[in-house]
Amino acid sequence: MKELPLSERPYEKVLENGSASLSDAELLAVILRSGARGVPAKELAEEVLALGSPAGLLGLLHGSLQDFMEIRGVGQVKAIQLACIGELSRRIWKAAAVEEMPRFDHPARVAARYMEEMRHMEQENLKLLILNTKNRLIREVDISRGTVNASLSTPRELFIEALRYRGVGIILLHNHPSGDPTPSKEDCLYTRRIQQAGNLLGIPLLDHIIIGDNSYVSLKERGIFET
Repeated sequence: MKELPLSERPYEKVLENGSASLSDAELLAVILRSGARGVPAKELAEEVLALGSPAGLLGLLHGSLQDFMEIRGVGQVKAIQLACIGELSRRIWKAAAVEEMPRFDHPARVAARYMEEMRHMEQENLKLLILNTKNRLIREVDISRGTVNASLSTPRELFIEALRYRGVGIILLHNHPSGDPTPSKEDCLYTRRIQQAGNLLGIPLLDHIIIGDNSYVSLKERGIFET
């Protein structure tokens, strides 16, 4: 792939913009590492994707060693690589289907998941939990790490993340290093501010949970939310 301009080389693109910036053919070329005589790796990858049955990435799940070896430039070693890529993809998909993300339909579920992680922290940490339509966790984002008594962030930061991952609802979660989860005046004001912003954007704040030492408080259950 050295003959390509720097901006088009897959390795450089990953370093600059992450692996999500690569096309299917570029991803496959990186894994294959090299092409064949007279066939660059990216061109070989494009041929693999074009000649599969069905065409594209799904072809890797259905192709046999013999199918792959009929592609120009693919010998036994590369055919084995392609077959293993397909099998690895199949196993990842199965593992993801089994490992379903948790459903946060009650504050006790949230607290149980994060209690041991957060109750011993010496600084306030604010997490954003982004949920789908069934209240299942899509993404957990660490928003800020504050001083021992303050955790600073803006609504803009939170909702940029929620929109990025196509969330339909959010939960805020932070700890009190003192061990007492009783919400402060600032906690209540901040919660109402985020709730107002979420209502305007159509991404409601479902709860704000404060973790203490083996205890927690749900600000929604406390009636802190505006009605």
